[in-house]
Amino acid sequence: QVQLVESGGGSEQAGGSLRLSCAASGFTSSSNCVAWFRQAPGKKREGVAVIDTGGNSTYYADSVEGRFTISQDAAKNTVYLQMNSLRPEDAAMYTCAAAPSRPRTSGAYCYTRWGRGDFDYWGQGTQVTVSS
Repeated sequence: QVQLVESGGGSEQAGGSLRLSCAASGFTSSSNCVAWFRQAPGKKREGVAVIDTGGNSTYYADSVEGRFTISQDAAKNTVYLQMNSLRPEDAAMYTCAAAPSRPRTSGAYCYTRWGRGDFDYWGQGTQVTVSS
């Protein structure tokens, strides 16, 4: 059974940085789609970033492009979200999600699932607060 545990959330001032971690266990394949979503009170859930851990393809929401970076440490089965130049509107509950990928799809399969929010496994989330 796949389990995802997020950490690294907290409070930061606008312009600051945080790094979120998503530690995974139970994967049966080395190729997985792992994504970060966020949801602020009263708002719809938003896909932030996704990575295909097999080919390392990454995609970002326009709102975070150039400020956030998704990456992986395969040896640790951990996916990170480095968040720089934080803005008050980045404040939300951040949740990681995962699903098996399809090899040789250049990340397109993960991108499609990310767009639909269609993932098999979800973590509990970690709260990010950004003060102006």
